[in-house]
Amino acid sequence: MSGGKEEVLARRPGRISRNVYLLGLTSLIQDLSSELIMAVLPGFIAALGGGGLGVGLIGGIEESAKSLLSLFAGHWSDRFGRRKPLVASGYALANLAKLGQAFVSGWGQLLGLRLLDRVGKGLRTAPRDALIADSAAEEVRGVNFGLHRTMDSLGAVLGTALAYLLYRYLALELREIILLGGLIGLLALLPLIGVREKANPPQRRPLLLGLKGLPKSFRLALVAMMLFSAANLSYMFFWLKASRAFPPRAAIALPILMYALFNLSYTILSLPAGALGDRFGRRAVLLGGYLLFVPVALGSIFAASLASFLPLFLALGAVYALIEGNQRAFAADLAAREGRGLALGTFHMGTGLAALLGNVLAGVIWQFTSPEGAFIYGGGLALLSALALLLFARS
Repeated sequence: MSGGKEEVLARRPGRISRNVYLLGLTSLIQDLSSELIMAVLPGFIAALGGGGLGVGLIGGIEESAKSLLSLFAGHWSDRFGRRKPLVASGYALANLAKLGQAFVSGWGQLLGLRLLDRVGKGLRTAPRDALIADSAAEEVRGVNFGLHRTMDSLGAVLGTALAYLLYRYLALELREIILLGGLIGLLALLPLIGVREKANPPQRRPLLLGLKGLPKSFRLALVAMMLFSAANLSYMFFWLKASRAFPPRAAIALPILMYALFNLSYTILSLPAGALGDRFGRRAVLLGGYLLFVPVALGSIFAASLASFLPLFLALGAVYALIEGNQRAFAADLAAREGRGLALGTFHMGTGLAALLGNVLAGVIWQFTSPEGAFIYGGGLALLSALALLLFARS
């Protein structure tokens, strides 16, 4: 199918682009691979000698690497008028880095490879999101992003469930699970072969001039989204908190299972959340997600059993469903098409750097004061971000 015909099909009301299906399939395989690793990563970090501080550093620094590169990758995709080469390069680099993670002997080495993995993610994320936005009419952009997030999170469900089965019933070692995840990830490159993009006119504006040209409405909305990113604690903090409530073997198996339920909730709700954003406005849906995170964070302080952790992990999945696709669509809505790669790169950079600072600070609070203090910090800042969204952002 030609690029021109593809765009026409994508822009018929109610249509989901063929590109989005293919990018979704790539993300499904990639996330199956990634979440097979992520499901056991907190336990692996602990086994290598890392604690709450290690979790905070790895969770934060890998996000910052992704985010800083997203700005430049988004700008490059605008500058050259092509997005797919950066997307493919990013997936290839990330999966090569995953293979090495099974062979590390210390959490510092793991940090280096996680950093390289996130460099690959930084190369692909903004160009891929811009490609999705380019392929979707504005009135169905939330549904297109929602479908992509659904397929992405379906891969996460499958990966996490597989991790649980491999650890619980086949008694595989954590390193063996991580190696398998790296091998599966190489398959994610195959669906990209079928992606067809319509070349955009190259944008020759310098990066700084492009940043200055971003709309004021975009910059104000970004402030609120950055505040929430600083509040939105890595799932690994919830994983570690749950692991403290169970005996040794169950302290890994049950958090993996709850992480699978988190991803299942995220998967089921992502597409409806995108449709809600299309129908009622993205700001209203984001506000609901920010506010829902407050009781999830504060409720984790008091959770001490399987029955109390299960609803928290399901609600955390709902938070991600409400915010992940809608934040990207909101950022895309507020930017002109010719500068959309840069705008989405700026969005990912800003939110990722905020996540770095927030997770490192939460890790320090966890390590040197108490785990409860980290959750109080997250819940309180999430409430502040909801207020900022009301005051600053406009649909």
